[in-house]
Amino acid sequence: MSDCCSSSGCDGHHPHKHRCPGNGREYSEVSARTIAHHIKDAWTWQPAGRRYFFCDDPDCEIVYFGDDGSTIRKSQLRTRVGLKERSDDSLLCYCFGVTKTDYSVNPATRDFVVAQTKAGLCSCDTSNPSGRCCLKDFPTADG
Repeated sequence: MSDCCSSSGCDGHHPHKHRCPGNGREYSEVSARTIAHHIKDAWTWQPAGRRYFFCDDPDCEIVYFGDDGSTIRKSQLRTRVGLKERSDDSLLCYCFGVTKTDYSVNPATRDFVVAQTKAGLCSCDTSNPSGRCCLKDFPTADG
């Protein structure tokens, strides 16, 4: 079991950033292991870059990009990326299948996810396409 949602895993500090070739903004590093869990036909993917990054911009078709200039688009994934979707059925939590609608109807779903992560039962590092803790994707009280 990973500690991806430990306090150090959710602090938002990512020292390694790179500019997305689609929108020019800087994004955080993601592991090739995470990408392999979401890309279609993972057995055919030949990682060429040394480092990979995750773009969460809903207006950008690129999801992952490498420091070698390679890109992986939404259409190349088997997973819908909730942060890139505007629909209410998009996922906030990949570990437990909590959608935006689930959370808006019952905000206690977040408490459930918190309890599960504290118990070490999450798998955000591979389940979440961003490779980070799903709790960060829940809406905040102020917006």
